[in-house]
Amino acid sequence: LRPRIRRKNLERPAGEGRIRADMLHRLSLAHVGPAAKLDIDFGPRVNLITGDNGLGKSFLLDIAWWALTRTWAHYPARPTSGSKDKSVISFAFDSQTKAVSHPSEFDWKSQSWIPKRGRPASPGMVLYAQVDGSFSVWDPARNYWKQHQEKGIDTPNRPDAYQFRASEVWDGLERKSPNDATRTEVLCNGLIRDWASWQKEKGSVFSQLCKALETLSPSDEEQLAPGELTRISLDDVRDMPTIKMPYGKEVAIVHASAAIRRIAALSYLLVWTWQEHVRASQLLNQEPTKQIIFLIDEIEAHLHPAWQRKILRSLMKVMSALAGSEQISVQIVAVTHSPMLLASMEPVFDPKQDSLWVFDMVTQGGQKDVVLQRDNWHRRGDASSWLRSEVFDLGEARSLEAQSAIASARKLMAQNHPDATTFARIYNELRSSMPGDDPFWVDWRAWGWQHGLLKEETKRP
Repeated sequence: LRPRIRRKNLERPAGEGRIRADMLHRLSLAHVGPAAKLDIDFGPRVNLITGDNGLGKSFLLDIAWWALTRTWAHYPARPTSGSKDKSVISFAFDSQTKAVSHPSEFDWKSQSWIPKRGRPASPGMVLYAQVDGSFSVWDPARNYWKQHQEKGIDTPNRPDAYQFRASEVWDGLERKSPNDATRTEVLCNGLIRDWASWQKEKGSVFSQLCKALETLSPSDEEQLAPGELTRISLDDVRDMPTIKMPYGKEVAIVHASAAIRRIAALSYLLVWTWQEHVRASQLLNQEPTKQIIFLIDEIEAHLHPAWQRKILRSLMKVMSALAGSEQISVQIVAVTHSPMLLASMEPVFDPKQDSLWVFDMVTQGGQKDVVLQRDNWHRRGDASSWLRSEVFDLGEARSLEAQSAIASARKLMAQNHPDATTFARIYNELRSSMPGDDPFWVDWRAWGWQHGLLKEETKRP
């Protein structure tokens, strides 16, 4: 495909043809964030980031968004407090030929990060879903660097990115006109109005929304599908979208569960962004991008474990479903705390395309430091095995009481001459904290019989 694309671009004037998109390849931080130095190499498909709370997972997504779009979704990153060394954010894109590095140093006088001069890379469409329900959207056709800036030609004052608060996803995004402070520009009508409008038109856009909802549904038996439009209040004249529930009723989308609302918002913004991108590309006389990058904080938020098992695979397919083409490339960078999600990836995880990164805290020279390490991916098995693995380091996939009792039991089992009184105490702790069919009882009872500690009345836990 690449040679054909190059020939096609050569036949058009500069600035036309397909938008060439570059994957995020590498991110390096020096003296910014929780660690003195941090490096991460991204796979071209799925990148999962996990670790304890407060070590910098969401911060890393914010930096990745800035590297991709040169805008901040939240407050700009600041250098490490008290550091006298240079604070640098360096990132590289994996282009068609090689990875090109872009270092940015913090300038104390301007209080900003100074990027590398010249035309920035285009990452394709970028969608950043935050855990609080807010979204950030970047469209290469509407938000990219002004193509005629170096020629001295005026270009429209378009937004650097579309930053949606949670309420604005639903009710619409507006801004004051940069050319006329008395005028308000509507950047997005919002989910409620657009969904209702698309449904009334019964055109291709509504079909795409239905396809996105279907693809991101929790299961084949529980498909997300729009119901009939309704009204929910005398004081709200908007036609309200509804969702068909598996128990036969239709529920207004604003009254649906937190999980359904989050997936509905993601589906809507994907369709809205893709439609607006296609229209903008037509106006610019260029082909739409063939790439999207998802940044998702706590991808499993609000989702039932059964939904967690499917959500990543669904995201990998949703853009192809929307565009009607298998040539759409999807790169995912997602933060997760879900062992179920990691277990669900075992059949499809490819170390050549995917990666798992773990934030951890280590003690070096009496000082605690945050480190980010790539996991040597291998199959751990079920969710409980992932919980007990070094990725989550939980020790036991049980209650704290059961974990404490089992730890005491194993310590006693390591002794050559165990004490009967201690055995009886631990036995009662195990019985009060674990069910009778817990697998640990097999080893415990066998050891107790072997050492003559298990009496007749304690044959069964």
